[in-house]
Amino acid sequence: MSDFWGSIFNFSDYGQLLALVGNSIVAGAVLGIVGGLIGVFVMQRDMAFAVHGISELSFAGAAAALLFGANVVAGSLVGSLIAAALIGVLGSRARDRNSIIGVLMPFGLGLGILFLALYPGRSGNRFGLLTGQILSVDIPQLGWLIGISIVVLVVLLVIWRPLVFDSIDPDVAMARGVPARTLSLVFMVLLGLIVAVSVQIIGALLVLALLVTPAAAALRVSSSPVVVPVLAMAFGFASAVGGILLALGGSLPISPYVTTISFVIYLVCRVVGRARGRRLRRRVVPA
Repeated sequence: MSDFWGSIFNFSDYGQLLALVGNSIVAGAVLGIVGGLIGVFVMQRDMAFAVHGISELSFAGAAAALLFGANVVAGSLVGSLIAAALIGVLGSRARDRNSIIGVLMPFGLGLGILFLALYPGRSGNRFGLLTGQILSVDIPQLGWLIGISIVVLVVLLVIWRPLVFDSIDPDVAMARGVPARTLSLVFMVLLGLIVAVSVQIIGALLVLALLVTPAAAALRVSSSPVVVPVLAMAFGFASAVGGILLALGGSLPISPYVTTISFVIYLVCRVVGRARGRRLRRRVVPA
């Protein structure tokens, strides 16, 4: 039993290891904050399923780039943007969107597995596309992540008000002249961009842990248009950076730590939200 726990938590050389992963900590912080923020709109627009669909085609693009010796980040971006454009253009209604995503997911995953099976290089590179490799983030990867994150944040700020309106009440927004179709396509492109860089860091199978779970947790404890994004960014930051710091003390990949922290935060928020709801009902309904 002691050997088991020692493989999960072992902080004997922690100080030396911490000095080697500065890029990874910055990448985790940026990804957690931006992922948490855009995740609020993902939840409000009921598009959690879309995140997974985009990640599968992003994985296929990255695997193809790995096989043919191209830039993996560029391949991931191409796959993500193709998926985002298809979902945004063809899936204006929820039923159509879910059907398209259901078709894209197995296709993208199948292509990715095919490309990885043909790849003759190290198995660690193949495994990293599925589960992430945040502890080996280099300067070019960090530059891609920061640059794309800045673009996503700037565009989100520009379209913030109409996007909030369209996400909360799309019928009224359309009646008021909000260009819902254009907004949907722009948002899908932004989502595709952030999913692409997320796949490089935490892997195609675990993108939801930073792009959905933090926002879902925040929505459990508040409905404020200000508090929810702030909490989602804080939860995403805590999950990503906390996962990195814990992973340094063990021999396991980073993914289980990130997903566990994210899930625990969600459970706590769910309990807190339920307790608050009970207190509010007691105030409204007299004894």
